[in-house]
Amino acid sequence: MVKIDEQFMRSVLNIVDIIPFGRVATYGQIAKIIERPRNARLVGKALGKSVSYGKHPCHRVVTATGRLVPGWTDQRPMLIAEGVPFKDENHVDIKQCQWQGI
Repeated sequence: MVKIDEQFMRSVLNIVDIIPFGRVATYGQIAKIIERPRNARLVGKALGKSVSYGKHPCHRVVTATGRLVPGWTDQRPMLIAEGVPFKDENHVDIKQCQWQGI
């Protein structure tokens, strides 16, 4: 089992911090950028612990289909405030708003 170490956490948060206002990235996209392409789920777990590392725009991270985090009621309003387009209540329009990354 792969664990979330300090280096992994910092790598994830460094990428999250550069996702532009009004754009989203996917867990898999972040995993690829940090050269850990098989660890998309671990990226999600790391983001769940991000509150311990200060304030980061984690609301800009969604699944590959654009799905929001289940149960995180603040994510949608935060993305709407940034002008992120939605396909339905639980999915951003990933084709229109995905950040192209580094």
